[in-house]
Amino acid sequence: MSESTEVGNGSGGRAVTVEPFPPSRRLVTAAVRSGRRIVAMHGLFEVDISTARQLLAGHDPPLSLTAFVIACLGRAVAAHPQVHAYRDWRGRLVQHRAVDIQTLIEVPTAHGPFGLVHVVRDADRRGIAEISAELRAVKADAAGTPSGRPLSTLATTGGRIPGGYRLMYAVLRRSRRAHLATGTVQVTAVGMFGGGGGFAIAPPTLASLTVVVGGVSSRPVAVDGRVEVREVLDLTVTIDHTVVDGAPAARFAAEFRRLLGSPAGLPG
Repeated sequence: MSESTEVGNGSGGRAVTVEPFPPSRRLVTAAVRSGRRIVAMHGLFEVDISTARQLLAGHDPPLSLTAFVIACLGRAVAAHPQVHAYRDWRGRLVQHRAVDIQTLIEVPTAHGPFGLVHVVRDADRRGIAEISAELRAVKADAAGTPSGRPLSTLATTGGRIPGGYRLMYAVLRRSRRAHLATGTVQVTAVGMFGGGGGFAIAPPTLASLTVVVGGVSSRPVAVDGRVEVREVLDLTVTIDHTVVDGAPAARFAAEFRRLLGSPAGLPG
């Protein structure tokens, strides 16, 4: 049972509240610690998504920007599969044929809001509308999803075992079965929580490739020799440099940017 204690120091109005560290946050802490094995290579870039935003807004119902990014990312990873490779227990390089992308969806729990990991399967072969509908369904009923059902048990009981989370991630980080279950690519969207543009660098966890979707802002952009005000998305891409060199990473990033800027060929 959670206990809260208010401690005063006699100075009037400057008391503090001391509470147990939430089990759900211990789960996140263990995930971040597991990513220390990754030598992170970060890329920060801007993409003109004015055309994409018009297509997304024109759909009924409007399509999710996160779903659009996931669809583009899945296809870029499928074209450059080395960017989501990892090493197994024997030090061998493992590449998955399918592109399963995990994304964080904020859901309520007994300990406050929690970033639920949801895996979008076969993201390289699915349309934006289908992925959007899936993300909305998870947000509406997190407890009914494969990721959400064990959340309450894992987040509340797993942390009672000393070192339990740390041991769990130590086992998972090189396990092919774990990567099949959790995906090899991660997308985190932070732009929805603040207005304007901006970049964010997330700490690596189990995924070999992480994309942080930042803010969207209106900026002057050169288009066909003239300056126009366009909608620009800020993105941060983090790749494990222990398994991918700079040149393949750059080719992947170029393909990702191309798909984001030219969405007409993507299924809606």
